[in-house]
Amino acid sequence: MSKFIRLRRGLLAAALSVPFAAGVAAAGKPVSAWSAVDPMVGTGGDGHTFPGATVPFGMIQLSPDTAMPDFKHAYKWAAGYQYGDSSILGFSHTHFSGSGHSDLGDVLVMPIAGDVRLDPGTPDQPGSGYRSRFDHKSEKAEAGYYAVTLADYGIRAELTAGTRVGWHRYAFPKGKPAHVLMDLRPSIYDYDGKVLWASLRVRADGTVTGGRSTRGWAPGRQLFFAMRFNQPMTSRMLYNREKDIVYHGFGGPGNRAEDRDGQTGRALEGVFDFGPLDKPLIVKVAVSSVSEDNAIANLDKDGAGFDFDARRAEARGAWEKALATVDVDAPAKTRETFYTALYHAMIAPGLSMDVNGEYRGPDNQVHTAKGFDFYSTWSLWDVFRAQQPLMTLLQPAKSNDFVSSLIASQQSSPFGILPVWAYQGMETWCMIGYHAVPVIADAYMKGIRGYDAKAALDAMVASASYGPYGGLDDYMKLGYVPIDRQPEAASKTVEYAYDDWSLAQMARAMGQNDVADTFTKRAGNWRNSFDTKTGFVRARKSDGAFREPFDPGQAGYGSDFTEGNAYQYSWFVPQDIAGLVTALGGEDNFVKKLDEVFDAKVDPKAFAHVEDITGLIGWYAHGNEPSHHMAYLYDFAGQPWKTQERLKTVMDTQYTPTPTGLVGNDDLGQMSAWYVFTAMGFYPVTPASNEYVIGRPFVNKVTLNLPGGKRFTVSAEHLDASHPYVGQVTLNGKPLDRTYVRHEEIVAGGELKFTMQAQPNKTWGTAPSARPSSMSKVAP
Repeated sequence: MSKFIRLRRGLLAAALSVPFAAGVAAAGKPVSAWSAVDPMVGTGGDGHTFPGATVPFGMIQLSPDTAMPDFKHAYKWAAGYQYGDSSILGFSHTHFSGSGHSDLGDVLVMPIAGDVRLDPGTPDQPGSGYRSRFDHKSEKAEAGYYAVTLADYGIRAELTAGTRVGWHRYAFPKGKPAHVLMDLRPSIYDYDGKVLWASLRVRADGTVTGGRSTRGWAPGRQLFFAMRFNQPMTSRMLYNREKDIVYHGFGGPGNRAEDRDGQTGRALEGVFDFGPLDKPLIVKVAVSSVSEDNAIANLDKDGAGFDFDARRAEARGAWEKALATVDVDAPAKTRETFYTALYHAMIAPGLSMDVNGEYRGPDNQVHTAKGFDFYSTWSLWDVFRAQQPLMTLLQPAKSNDFVSSLIASQQSSPFGILPVWAYQGMETWCMIGYHAVPVIADAYMKGIRGYDAKAALDAMVASASYGPYGGLDDYMKLGYVPIDRQPEAASKTVEYAYDDWSLAQMARAMGQNDVADTFTKRAGNWRNSFDTKTGFVRARKSDGAFREPFDPGQAGYGSDFTEGNAYQYSWFVPQDIAGLVTALGGEDNFVKKLDEVFDAKVDPKAFAHVEDITGLIGWYAHGNEPSHHMAYLYDFAGQPWKTQERLKTVMDTQYTPTPTGLVGNDDLGQMSAWYVFTAMGFYPVTPASNEYVIGRPFVNKVTLNLPGGKRFTVSAEHLDASHPYVGQVTLNGKPLDRTYVRHEEIVAGGELKFTMQAQPNKTWGTAPSARPSSMSKVAP
């Protein structure tokens, strides 16, 4: 967010003093949406979320780090924090929310009372380094705020965030010397030689600046910072520890410390001394991917003054405004899960642009955004499914900026293609597909048009036609990706086919029928990987034969699929489910095979070698994205009551408002967006179709507060455990017999009303005309 709701300090004090308990305010009314958020959800297990302070789509994610291990052990600490840990290494300013890969953890700082140690030490040896033990009872995590007591120092640390600035407030014990240590060596996903270069200096006015370049997930990434304190330093010491680098231990015995203005090298630290303090120390830090000067400018504009409480109020106001797009009536725990999911869905993509409009692009050069804000942190293989479609409903103005950012990235790409998995403007080439295409197409089809549509379509076509990428040259020649030339070929074929379909939708809407015809034909390429004999999507070799031997349960690296197997990927034909029904021999066979997926007895050890496949219900793996649309597919075969049954199982088993409440990586909000949509009663199975497939609601009432003052309400009568099925549905008071609602119907405002009942209604939504659309018509 570029603007915050500003509150007077008196209002802040009143707001922060209101007591809350068990999801109910003191007056007996439901707590606010902001109060229902618990940033601790997902910080344990495989959720990979962070508990620290950020604002919606902000540039700063200021959070505690409990470990920054070497790359072989980094998976559990992809967000820097694991709830099961007992000590804190420090507080860094950049984090991914729920990613399946790790990096960032930039500008690590640690307040210290008393003696200073230069290395973090080990958790099992208290006092061996600068890390400190903590107790969860001392933690307080809110949307936009985090606090903890560092037990080994007796320091109360508080964090909040603005758009480009992280704010710290440290209350030191009286009588002990206060220090702030900055360590530029460690990073999440740390390994020997990751830091290519770093700089650290203290300027004449006391501003600390610096930066570093790393060769982590995005090679050659650069990040700069500027830091100021509300009290003058009594002394400082800058260290270059490069002589004896031991990265896994973060140091060695050969240290070179000099009390001078600056240091450069690959292993830098700074210790800033303040003597005994009788009031809290305020620290503010701005970052920039462009330069130190830009970081200073960001700090000057977005970080004026040292009023921590006012900044905390602004962060809260930003989240209250973002969360106010949805009003939910549900039991306390459900509201907590819902609003926490909505919170997680609005963290990324993050702003990656300085106050002067400059940003770093995928060519590692500096560019200037004109007429839009540049955003990065794109886990596109995940977020095209639900997180970005949710933003088209709740944040359409942001969607304009998101699309403009994708186009700008393509225009500065050395390869001329859209981002695949990018952050801070830089590309990682992680995962498969060209899923920026459906993100753009979905926004365009929904009437979001605040960008150059021709440039967008050109970027989409360029990405879908770049032969060297992921076997696209063979895909364009053969109609599939051959497994003897490309790994994970079956997944690539079906994902490319869907992306092609979404591109065709936008081209057709723009009157570019020749482009639409080309990509509509390519959208049928899923059939080239479908084996009618086995009923599975499979990988083919360049000679046309399916690869043998074939095991539909085989998953992971070296198989035909990306983070999945044939049981999961054979259903990824969202653009043509009716065609898949026909290919499987009709509705009964389709439903039978889908039932077999959910009802199978599967040993979780079968996926022990694939970290991301979690949350098993049979072969269905809710902890990973290829499964996310599958429960809704019964609607396409005329059995919507089975969708309702499967969704209840997923919602009952895969989400809880606890640190381990996410069964898999949140993947920058995708897991959370799935929950938000499903709780409301519908889901975007096929982005760019403008249709949301109806499941069943899991909240009593939800109201979308849409732009222009429009409101769309979903309500459910008789919603309880004994009434799990949809009896009837009305839209604006009229019976709705189809199993989908259109985007245009939602944004126009109105009411979707469900009446729930104890037994399945096997007549509602069963007719062929009631089903969501597909490329192919339903077979007679």
